[in-house]
Amino acid sequence: MANKRDYYEVLGVGKDASAEDIKKSYRKLARQYHPDVNKETDAESKFKEVKEAYDILSDDGKRSTYDRYGHVDPNQGMGGGGGGADFGGFGDIFDMFFGGNGGRRDPNAPQRGNDLQYTMTVEFKEAVFGKEVEITIPRTESCDNCHGSGAKPGTKPEACSTCHGSGQQEVVQNTPFGRMVNRRACTNCSGTGRIIRDKCGTCHGAGKVKKQRRIKVNIPAGVDDGAQIRMTGEGEGGTRGGPSGDLYIVIRVKPHDFFERENDDIYCEVPLTFVQAALGDEIEIPTLTEKVKLKVPAGTQTGTYFRLKGKGVPKLRGYGTGDQHVKVTIVTPTKLTDEQKELLRQFGGGSNGESASEQGEHHESIFERMKKAFRGE
Repeated sequence: MANKRDYYEVLGVGKDASAEDIKKSYRKLARQYHPDVNKETDAESKFKEVKEAYDILSDDGKRSTYDRYGHVDPNQGMGGGGGGADFGGFGDIFDMFFGGNGGRRDPNAPQRGNDLQYTMTVEFKEAVFGKEVEITIPRTESCDNCHGSGAKPGTKPEACSTCHGSGQQEVVQNTPFGRMVNRRACTNCSGTGRIIRDKCGTCHGAGKVKKQRRIKVNIPAGVDDGAQIRMTGEGEGGTRGGPSGDLYIVIRVKPHDFFERENDDIYCEVPLTFVQAALGDEIEIPTLTEKVKLKVPAGTQTGTYFRLKGKGVPKLRGYGTGDQHVKVTIVTPTKLTDEQKELLRQFGGGSNGESASEQGEHHESIFERMKKAFRGE
C-alpha cells in the first residue's frame, strides 16, 4: 500500500474537487491511457490506476472512507481494488461518455435511406423561365414482395442466437492487469441481430431491390448554373421501415450564342455601323421575350453600354426581374469606294491597328449571333 499514489494526485484534482471535476479529469485521462489507443508499455497500468482512482472518488461513500483512512481499508474490501480489477474496452468508456449502451445503434432500428445526386443539363432559356421535366433515376426501394423484411412471405427474421438480437459479441480476455471486455460486430449475423432462414425470392434477403423511377421535376424560373434542387424522400429507400433519403438535382445550364448571364442580369453585344454611331439611330434589339427599340444617340462610342430595365432574369427568391445590358460595337467598313475612302481620309478615321479582314470576321460573327437571337434561338 505504501507505493500507491494518492487518488487525487492520480486524477490531477484537489481534495475539494467536485464530482463534475473528477468526472472530467477521468474522461480525459481514460482517453489518453486506454490500451486500445495508447501503445506505450505502461499505458495499461496507468489506465488501471486512473480507473481505480475514479471508482473510489466518484462514489460518495467510498470517497469519504478514503478521505479518512487513505489506502488502508478498515472493512477489507472497500479500499479500492486489487489484482482482479475488471475494466472494459472502449464500449465501457463510451457508456460513461455518451450514456446508454455506449452510443451503439440498435441494429434492428429503422434506418434512413441514402441521399442521391442527379446532374441535369438544361437550355439557357429553360433556366430563365423554368420548366417541368421528367427524369428517370436508378435507386433502391423497399421490396414489395417481403415489405422490406428480406424474409419469404409468411415467415419473418429470427433473433440471432449468438448475440440474442443485439448485433454485438463480447470477447473477454484475462490479462495480468485484470479482465478486458471488448465488443465487436456479431460474426454470425454480421451485426444485424437477425437471421433470415427463408429468404425472399425477389430481393434474396436484402429487403431492397433496384428500380428505375420516373420523377417529375419542376425547374423554377431564374435558376442558375450550379444550383441544387432538393426533392424530399426521392432518394434510396430506408431499411426496416425507415424513411427514404432525399434526391439532390444539380443544375447545369448550357451557354447561349447571343446572351450571357450574370446573376439576374443579361448581357449582349450589338453591332453598329460607323454612320449609326456618328449620327444616331433607333435600332431593334432582341431580348429573352421580345424585340424592343433602342435609341442610339449621335456620337456613341464603341463599347458603350445601354440598359433595358426589366428585360433580364426573373429573381429566383423574391419579386422582380433583372435588366438587360446592351454593349454596342462599331463595325468598321471593309468594302469602300475610292470616294468613300477619300472622305474617310479627310475625316481622319482609323482602324486602331486591327486589319479590316479581322474586324470584318469578328462583326460577321456578331451579326450571325444576333440573327439567331431574333429568331428566338
